[in-house]
Order: sequence, then structure tokens, then C-alpha cells
Amino acid sequence: MAKILAITNQKGGVGKTTTTVNLGAGLGLYDKKILIVDIDSQGNATQGLGLNKVVLEKKGKTTHDMMLNYDKNSFDYINKTEFKNIDCIAASKNLVAFDIEYNGDLRKELALKACLEQLSDNYDYILIDCPPSLNTITLNGLAAAQGVIIPVQSEFYALEGMTQLLNTIHTCKRQLNENLIIEGILITMYMKNTNLSINVYEEIKKYFNDHLFKTIIKRNIAIAEAPSYGQPIMYYDKKSQGTKDYLSLAKEMIDNGN
Repeated sequence: MAKILAITNQKGGVGKTTTTVNLGAGLGLYDKKILIVDIDSQGNATQGLGLNKVVLEKKGKTTHDMMLNYDKNSFDYINKTEFKNIDCIAASKNLVAFDIEYNGDLRKELALKACLEQLSDNYDYILIDCPPSLNTITLNGLAAAQGVIIPVQSEFYALEGMTQLLNTIHTCKRQLNENLIIEGILITMYMKNTNLSINVYEEIKKYFNDHLFKTIIKRNIAIAEAPSYGQPIMYYDKKSQGTKDYLSLAKEMIDNGN
């Protein structure tokens, strides 16, 4: 049965999608079977895996279509990628209309959970790339997951929104998913030897040390370039610092039994 993890932060630009794609790719290279579920209507994770979201929208093979048909066969919406052990269910711009289109009998925040329950036995990890906002789609991601990974950028406003996010997680835990835990907080875009990054890291460690991953994702130009080529960092530049960092994160998760 898969470990289902939602990668989320209500603050944008923190490396959420980058982490979803590259953590997935790293786990895949460690021979784990991975399903990446893109529920962000921007579809950046979909594109970062080399898939054409426009074509998949026309074919009706997206998370939007799957969630509207949660009681049908969810395997029909899986798309293969060219990367080792990675499948993807693509995002669609139509996700923004899910609230008004949904008319199922199941509570609408639980549609994704119903879909992924069908798929769980076929994967080791299911990674959900959530949108950078609090809406019904994000709640679907949190309701379907067992744990949450929170990427936090090492910048001055790093802790901005963390209180709101933690409140959202606790609310979801009370109302939708009593088993939801914080799997880990991940420092991203870290600039070593700079006072700002060091100070931000120490501040986060002071409040969230028990949840902090040992791995730190350093700022690296190759990580920023890879999505435009539709590739995870390990395939775009296998010798880059970004590759080393995300492989380290994947190994940390596996070694910790996560």
C-alpha cells in the first residue's frame, strides 16, 4: 500500500512543485514505484514530467476528470512518463470549476481520497502536488494523504503563512482526516554562507525542529532550468547540486521508513 503524501504550502514560490517532481524522481531511481498526482490547475508538475496538459485535457485524462468520476475506474486516468518508475495523473485548468461541477453523493472534499484508494496498492509512494491556496481542491489533497511535506523557502518571510497552514492542517485533521500528520518541513532555495539563509534556518529549527528534514535543498540554477525541458533534475543534470540534494531527500525518507 502506498504512502500518500501531500506537498503543500499556501505561500507560493517555495519549491512545492519542484519538490514533488524531483522527490518523486529520486524515489523512482531508488526503485520505488511513484504516482504523482497534480491537483494544481497551473499544471506545472505535469509539464515538469514532460506531459502535455492541453492534450490530456482534451482526452479527459486529468485529475479533474478523475475526481468528477470518483466512482469509476481511476486507473483510466494514469499517464506513463519516460522517467523510471514514475506515473502521473495530470492537472487541468478545469480544476478551478470542480466546486460547481461536482454533483456526486460523496462529500466533495473526499473525491480524491476515493480515487486514490483504488490505486494505492500499485505504488510505493503517491505524491500530491497541491495548489498554493486554501480551497476545496487543497482539502481534497489533505483528506487523501497520510502525511504533509511543507517546503519552506529560506527567505525573510519564510514563516509567513505557516500559522495559517498549520491551522488548516489541524482543521482538516479534525473534520476530514484524523490520521493526517506533518511528515516533514523541507528547507528550499538555501544559499549557503549567507547570514539570511543561516538565520532563517535557525528560526525554523527553533520552532519546528522535530519536523525538520536533515536534507536542505540548496539554491541551484539547474533546478530552475529543468522544468522548461520537461525533466526532473536527475535527468536534466545528473551531476548538479540539485540532483545530490533531492537524491539525499529521497534516501532520507526511505531510511526513516517514511
